[in-house]
Amino acid sequence: MSDLPAFSPHLLVPTMNLRSRPSLLRRFGLFVALAATVLAQPPATPPSAAPAASTEDYVKAHYTKYEYRIPMRDGKRLFTSVYVPKDTAQPWPILMDRTPYSVGPYGEDQYKKNLGPSDEFEKAGYIFAYQDVRGRYLSEGDFVEMRPHLDVKKSPQDTDDSSDTYDTIEFLLKHVPNHNGKVGIWGISYPGFYTSASIIDSHPALKAASPQAPMTDLFKGDDAYHNGAFKLAANFGFYTGFKPMIEPSTPPKVTVPFDMGTPNGYEFYLNTGATINLDKNYLKDGNWLFHDQLTHTTYDDYWKARDLSAHLNKITCAVLTVGGWFDAEDLAGPFRTFHSIAEKNPGTVNQIALGPWVHGGWARSDGDRLGDISFNAKTAEHFRKDIQFPFFEFHLKGKGKGLATATVFETGTNVWRSYETWPPAAAKPQTLYLRAGGKLSFEAPADSEAADAYVSDPAHPVPFTSYITDTVPQRYMIDDQRFAAQRADLLVFQTDPLEESLTIAGPISPKLFVATSGTDSDFVVKLIDVYPNDYPDPPPAVAADGKRVLGPPPIRMGGYQQLLRAEPFRAKFRSSWERPEPMTPGKMEKISFEMPDVNHTFRRGHRIMVQVQSSWFPLVDRNPQTFTDIPNAKPEDFKNATEQVFRSKTAASGVEVLVLPQP
Repeated sequence: MSDLPAFSPHLLVPTMNLRSRPSLLRRFGLFVALAATVLAQPPATPPSAAPAASTEDYVKAHYTKYEYRIPMRDGKRLFTSVYVPKDTAQPWPILMDRTPYSVGPYGEDQYKKNLGPSDEFEKAGYIFAYQDVRGRYLSEGDFVEMRPHLDVKKSPQDTDDSSDTYDTIEFLLKHVPNHNGKVGIWGISYPGFYTSASIIDSHPALKAASPQAPMTDLFKGDDAYHNGAFKLAANFGFYTGFKPMIEPSTPPKVTVPFDMGTPNGYEFYLNTGATINLDKNYLKDGNWLFHDQLTHTTYDDYWKARDLSAHLNKITCAVLTVGGWFDAEDLAGPFRTFHSIAEKNPGTVNQIALGPWVHGGWARSDGDRLGDISFNAKTAEHFRKDIQFPFFEFHLKGKGKGLATATVFETGTNVWRSYETWPPAAAKPQTLYLRAGGKLSFEAPADSEAADAYVSDPAHPVPFTSYITDTVPQRYMIDDQRFAAQRADLLVFQTDPLEESLTIAGPISPKLFVATSGTDSDFVVKLIDVYPNDYPDPPPAVAADGKRVLGPPPIRMGGYQQLLRAEPFRAKFRSSWERPEPMTPGKMEKISFEMPDVNHTFRRGHRIMVQVQSSWFPLVDRNPQTFTDIPNAKPEDFKNATEQVFRSKTAASGVEVLVLPQP
């Protein structure tokens, strides 16, 4: 690499005269500042009262911004914005964020409104480095979806996100003054993937990393596929905006969101027919990113190369993985990342923090409630101040003390717990068995032959929400399921009211014995907390006049069926993710799979419920219930199927949970 002088203006990247490319709707986009409005009227406050400084003013007052094109070992240059504290009385650690969603605003006079993972960081003093990854915005090179890691690099042309991070850190250490020689990195969602990928073969100066909701294995439980079923609405919605970029460019000034032509996503996706029509009719075969996700329907080499958990080796920095119990996008990634690092890097500081949050909710909300459910505490604020900030302060500045291996929020009781292992060593497996009469019990059935059945109609799939929506509402992960329990095309099993509270901690493992009249089917399993009928209601938004409800319908918490965890399973993958096999009509088969972890207490007086159904639309794509290539299914392939779930002594269907002893 060339020996470039520190902070030379010749390293700055010009951002003018660059052609704009189509807009990106991003999960964690970065927004340009709004211009201030000049008021014609005199100020209401006395002239002596100074207005409060904006967050952007604070950043400008305390940091100086520099922009670089940092050369990689293959000659490509990655655009990087660096914010350096004006206070030079002490050296500062460097904290990085690598993203495909733009490091804007661009231009050395254009400042971010906030720096770092939370307000605590910019006040405490860090050098912040934001980088556009390869092929995105102002960085050179080709963008590759979840770029596969190269375990063996034979030449400078063999690059990945680990090598790009290594080269970036080398550059920053040489050219940014007043650093303390320690580097950290963090990121949420796709930047969470880049954080995980960046710490493989860790640079010696990299001391702390926090992959948050990291995309880890898109086929096995993260954004794309869940047990063989395609996450339809979320993926199409995302890729209508996230598109390939042909050349380096800044974000467009105006973005135009995709218009379904209806506020009813259920209607839109149902009328689309086969999912390949989304690619052909709406994206016009113009977004290979979506096409690849849609058409790689088995666990082939495309997905295997992108399973980052298989490559998390030689990690020497401390790691704090973060996840949300109600993350609708990357719920499996944090667990897969945490366990892989533990397995492959014994001795590395490896910690996990889990709270009652949606995707990235710990970064931007109070975290005190979700949907109708209150957690009785500002959990996200607690995470930012008392978990995330101390982690980086300890490992990058030597301040404070370390964290427990697992810091998790227990829903139901709404308390924080600390464990030295995850799942907790004291949690032991027990099975909730499906029983006659819609009962659910820890006692195994004794019937010699028994089964329940329902008819699944792909023309009328079970919706995943009770309300009209054209997106994937984050709250669906915890929504009331009474609307579904009333349908005839699913099964419902529940315990008697619990005489004592019961706490589960760890993964949920359905084990079902099933049969279908078709040649393929989905089986969606839901684990639900049913509230007592006398559970108090929250105050109504508009006071009711007796039975005259004139405002929004009141929330009735008595009998509320709070979703805790749910996952689909596509039956043709019961034996292999690589080689799907048709079901034989009427033949009983066993399907077993694992749903992401929970830490929840069912309180005394509550019931535990399990629902089983064969569609969950349009959250996941419809199974035609015919063994076929589903994206290209023909109208005649979509057929009704009678689904059976067995619950006999020799075919005891149930859901295994890990139960903690009560204190």
